[in-house]
Amino acid sequence: MRRKKNNVGVVFVVALLMGVTALCAHKTEKQDKETALTEEKRDRIVEADEERELKSTEDKGTEDVAALEVPAYGKNEEVIKRLAYTVSYNHETRLPNWVAWHLTANHVDGPVKRKDVDFTDDESVAAPKGCKSDYYSSGYDRGHMCPAGDNKWSERAMQECFLMTNMCPQLAGLNSGMWNSLEKNCRTWAEQYGDVYIVCGPVLLKGAHKTIGRNKVVVPEAFFKVILCTKGKPKAIGFVMRNQSMRGHKKTEFVNSVDDVERITGIDFFPALPDDIENEVEKQSNPADWN
Repeated sequence: MRRKKNNVGVVFVVALLMGVTALCAHKTEKQDKETALTEEKRDRIVEADEERELKSTEDKGTEDVAALEVPAYGKNEEVIKRLAYTVSYNHETRLPNWVAWHLTANHVDGPVKRKDVDFTDDESVAAPKGCKSDYYSSGYDRGHMCPAGDNKWSERAMQECFLMTNMCPQLAGLNSGMWNSLEKNCRTWAEQYGDVYIVCGPVLLKGAHKTIGRNKVVVPEAFFKVILCTKGKPKAIGFVMRNQSMRGHKKTEFVNSVDDVERITGIDFFPALPDDIENEVEKQSNPADWN
């Protein structure tokens, strides 16, 4: 009788363990479904945002060429419209002349994560051009002009910002230092004002330039960035930073008016603005106006 009782106990324990296993399996399956639903929901949000952005671009038609952020076209450039930015590419320098984008409060953050392995040669652009291999062992970062931090709202926007036509050779001390800090400032301003218009690119001084890689990508001596805000009283500000570490310096030391940056670069910024507004905002250079 005692042996039979033990057998009953064993059967009961086995049944209990099977029930617990089934319950855990059901719980894991439920969690997997919830995770899948969460990811699916995130993907739907990203896709909807991309569709809205594409529809907005389509609605603009030819007017998009005259968008506020886009400079006047010049020489030695191939202008390409991406989802989140416009780039003027220079095949002689293997660099963008400028990269321009309209940053809204809705686009300063998002679910898409940056992956440094995403650096990609731009197959849509013919040679000569810069490639990611040119940067190997060069001592220079592949420095984003339109930054990854401005493109977390869309998978496609994030992928396109890692194209090499959006890159310049940038020393790490600048790329991860003051330049990165200025990029964060721009996102703060976009949140604060609702949107800003940004143009940035390399500054090439007169004379011979250092190059890197098999394709002889030119190394800029400095970089510029100009920012326009049209909310309330329109205002603009410019920055020019040497391609070196800025540790120990303040950003206010590198503030310039847009007029100053135009003289340095030879680029005509914000030509779509009415002349009276353009003339007024481009002579300004007051950091206090930008908090």
